Amino acid sequence: MAVHEISDDMWSLFKHKHTIEMRNAIVMHYTYLVKGIAGRLAHTYQNHFDFDDLLSCGIFGLMDAIEKFDIDKGVKFETYASWRIKGSIIDQIRKQDWLPKSLRQKFKSIEVAYEIFEKNNGRYPEDSELADSLCVSVEKVREILNESYSYQIISMDEQIMNVMDFDQDSMHHELSPEHSCIEDELKLTLSKVIDKLTDNERMVVSLYYYEELSQKEISKVMRLTESRVSQLHTKALLKLKTHLEKHHYVES
Repeated sequence: MAVHEISDDMWSLFKHKHTIEMRNAIVMHYTYLVKGIAGRLAHTYQNHFDFDDLLSCGIFGLMDAIEKFDIDKGVKFETYASWRIKGSIIDQIRKQDWLPKSLRQKFKSIEVAYEIFEKNNGRYPEDSELADSLCVSVEKVREILNESYSYQIISMDEQIMNVMDFDQDSMHHELSPEHSCIEDELKLTLSKVIDKLTDNERMVVSLYYYEELSQKEISKVMRLTESRVSQLHTKALLKLKTHLEKHHYVES
């Protein structure tokens, strides 16, 4: 059954009276947004975080969105709230610092090797070339990519959200010419790097971010193992991060 939006009159009444009862009613109405976002992230981080913990963080994000939402700006609440909810959950995941230091160091070495190879050759390395530069086997490279999959997603999500941080408030305010320019440049940069992905990498990115499928669902669609999907996704994000660092959108 479709979930109906809360009417403009209801929002106006809430902003005028601002009672706890009304706020709680709105929270209950939009809890489905939190469950959807928390559920998707919980699947990605199932070995590290409990769904209920992510759900609690998401509820705080929803409450923050309710308090700051301005119906007069003509923005859909679902869009505004989804950004706040995901941001709240990602912030909590980041604070836990759950990735083992040894794996973090191994992945960092792959990041550096990626950047150096791309800078020297004008293209991204194959797994075998990456393995040669690190003096390890191809299997070892893929193992690290697979193990660091969850970390790479949250790291990239956080940095992209930081780059686009003004969008949270700019949803309620007219973008300045400077911010409009930044947004246009970022979209162009993302488009360019996506064009450089392999067909499989592009498919994984599309299914995950646009179709919002889980890793397990993507593996079924593409007829690949979940491990291979995570490797493809991590490599795609590595290429994206390398390109964004080159254009100073994210920190190295």
